[in-house]
Amino acid sequence: MHNPFRPASSVFGDWGRGHPVAGFFLLAYVMSWSLWSLASVTGAAVSFVLVVAGGFGPAVAAAVMLRLTGRSLREWVRSIGAWRVPLRFYAYALLLPACLQLGMNAALSLGGATLDWASLPGRLPGYLASVALTAVLFGGMEEPGWRGYALPLLQDRHGTVAATTLLGLAWGIWHVPLYGPAGFIVPLVLAFFYTWLYNRTGSVLLCILLHGSFTAAQDGLLLTKDSITVDLTILAFYLLGAATLLALSRGRLGHQDSANADGRRKESR
Repeated sequence: MHNPFRPASSVFGDWGRGHPVAGFFLLAYVMSWSLWSLASVTGAAVSFVLVVAGGFGPAVAAAVMLRLTGRSLREWVRSIGAWRVPLRFYAYALLLPACLQLGMNAALSLGGATLDWASLPGRLPGYLASVALTAVLFGGMEEPGWRGYALPLLQDRHGTVAATTLLGLAWGIWHVPLYGPAGFIVPLVLAFFYTWLYNRTGSVLLCILLHGSFTAAQDGLLLTKDSITVDLTILAFYLLGAATLLALSRGRLGHQDSANADGRRKESR
């Protein structure tokens, strides 16, 4: 007989086992948004810690859901630390965002914007430090959840493009408390770059590096003042890059090329 007074954790467990992706999204939102809400009413030092801790919500949610559904935590951890992949994928993760950002700067310059190209060498140390810090402490720590847990499950059910769109939307909405109502747009587009990299390598580590690179490039390599025109140019470049990736992969984003784990492991050796 149904017990209406069962603990909420038991009710969620029953539901979550039948809805492993929705359960993950719900947990990630609740964990992160709760901490960020607390951050908004605390002092600066505590607020910073809470904001950083909230960024770990997706990874913690993934670990909880893996345990709840009886799936392998060991395989998940192995994918997070998978580093033995061809160097070209490291180049993609570490250089592509900077190349896109420099292309945006060039387009803005051609459009009449004033750019401080002379400041670029001086920005590089800060940019490299930002890549590292974002990867190991800030946004990069989201990736064990988004790509390491949710993406494979969504692709199995919905196919690559639909899965990437759904994940990108969920990932983007998760950012709204930090970046405002339009904060979901850029993550939704960037999700396509991450899907290709994950499908070709099976490595969450590479996605962590890509996350660090995108954040650092957007924050540190923009050589003009921010404006609506600049924001639209950035979005246009991301859309063009994602569309190019879709076209070159014939809409597969690497999924059929590495459709099974054995194939990915062979390529990574």
